[in-house]
Amino acid sequence: MLQKIKSLSLLLLVTVSTSITAQLKVPAPSPLQTVTQAFGLSEIKIEYSRPSAKGRVIFGDVVPFGKVWRTGANSATKITFGDDVKIEGNAVAAGTYALYTTPNKDNWEIMLYKDLTLGGNVADYKKENELARFSVKPKAMSDKKETFTIDIADMTANSANIELVWENTRVAFNVTTDIDSKIMKNIEANVIGDNRPYFQAATYYYENNKDLAKALEWSDKAIATNPKAYWMLLLKAKIQAKQGDKKGAVTTAEQVVKLATEGKNDDYVTMANKLIAENKK
Repeated sequence: MLQKIKSLSLLLLVTVSTSITAQLKVPAPSPLQTVTQAFGLSEIKIEYSRPSAKGRVIFGDVVPFGKVWRTGANSATKITFGDDVKIEGNAVAAGTYALYTTPNKDNWEIMLYKDLTLGGNVADYKKENELARFSVKPKAMSDKKETFTIDIADMTANSANIELVWENTRVAFNVTTDIDSKIMKNIEANVIGDNRPYFQAATYYYENNKDLAKALEWSDKAIATNPKAYWMLLLKAKIQAKQGDKKGAVTTAEQVVKLATEGKNDDYVTMANKLIAENKK
């Protein structure tokens, strides 16, 4: 009987210990990060694991020169483009790709890989599975980056740089997308078709240096639907100023000051007063 009790006690202890071990949560050495960035008319999403230097020499040692690297830790880094893009001039269709690199002292090879199952098993890397390959120059940094970081920087309406940064090295490659043709088609279909997103169309024409006379016409039509919309009036004033109509820009901006003051929007009051000052010179 005593032996049975001891056996049961031992079994219980093992069970409890196993349960505690199974539930124990500790920080991952190379934690997973997901970066999602609105880009063009869609988005870019990057999923990768972030190793840290921990006093080690990284490039040329931990990450050897001249060998394919998973560009992070654990599984392969994945990058998703929600729309068709060009990367350093290479056409890339919308979709998800694995991001591999071959670091070298003076240049890096960047590869987009179609097989998402390879992971870190780079010994089985097959060049025929590449969608694109291109070279970029690494840049030395004075400040040290302890943890491997992928960032999406230098954003414009249709371009961005994807940066790989670790230790004292920064590598960047450019991504662009064609939004102009799509937006122009939408403007033709909707504005000309009289569905009336006049403000958005006028804004796009103003910001992208297109036909300013048409932008002004559309801004007037937008204002006609909402005469107290000081944000629409500010756009009209900006268009007038870009056309060289300083007097008209000042008159319109003075309306913005009045309506924005009534609406208690100090930001628009400030922007309108700045525009007035610039066009009274």
